[in-house]
Amino acid sequence: MKTMKRSAGERAFEIVVYAIATVFCLFCIFPFVIILASSFEEEANFATYGFPLFPRDFTTEAYRIVLGDSQIFKAYGVTIFSTVAGTAVSMFLTVTMAYPISLKKLKYRNVITFFAYFTMLFNGGLVPIYLLISRTLGLKNNIWVLILPVAFSAWNMFLMRNFFQGIPKELSESAYIDGANDFQILWKVILPVSVPGLATISLFYALGYWNQWFNAMLYIEDANLFPLQYLLMRMMRNADAMKEMARTIGISVGEVPTNSLRMATTVVAIGPITLLYPYVQKYFTSGLTVGAIKG
Repeated sequence: MKTMKRSAGERAFEIVVYAIATVFCLFCIFPFVIILASSFEEEANFATYGFPLFPRDFTTEAYRIVLGDSQIFKAYGVTIFSTVAGTAVSMFLTVTMAYPISLKKLKYRNVITFFAYFTMLFNGGLVPIYLLISRTLGLKNNIWVLILPVAFSAWNMFLMRNFFQGIPKELSESAYIDGANDFQILWKVILPVSVPGLATISLFYALGYWNQWFNAMLYIEDANLFPLQYLLMRMMRNADAMKEMARTIGISVGEVPTNSLRMATTVVAIGPITLLYPYVQKYFTSGLTVGAIKG
């Protein structure tokens, strides 16, 4: 079979597309290069040269401060647990609600859908939620407070429902004819062909759990239960407080590498989750596209 030769115009168009994509990728990578280089830069150089692409005076002082905190590894453990366990709980709740309301035979499916949609528009407010979680549920200073209050997202559930609705109905109908019940169809038929959607929604949940700090600030006082993001935020506040104290009182407490410390905390915080993304990236586009076909 002969391959068709591309015209000069097609080759030129392909070159332009690749050139634009390359420039766009460079613009996306550029901030990360600055963050990484600045995390190894001497603090005194920021005032003179700004944020560098390559460190002029290489130092690991910022990482020594960040990783030297004895709580940092405990915080990593808390964050990893909340991310893994929270994503599993969230996906279980999302799938078990999205699949039933994707079926037209479900009674009152429109009512259930309305109540789920209503929570996207209104909530009870911070004070009632705080009283519910801390007093009624008794989750204060409990690691599950990082998971249960944010375990379900109506937006993600609707994406998953739309994905299920895009699966050909003939698969379910043939399984019904063979005697399978709804649970068996979901587990053995629907989920195996829903990997792109499951991977996409799982990534959304995992990013939310990994970056979570607000609930820790509200409900957790035990330092052993601090997640990574909240601990790093406290470290940054302490560094700023030390510098401000030295400026106002006139006491020399040494040069605190505030700028490089900010960049080092960013690298420490985003590193693991960035390494996870390439493994689910191949499902990401198809998961979003299929989930957006039907409303």
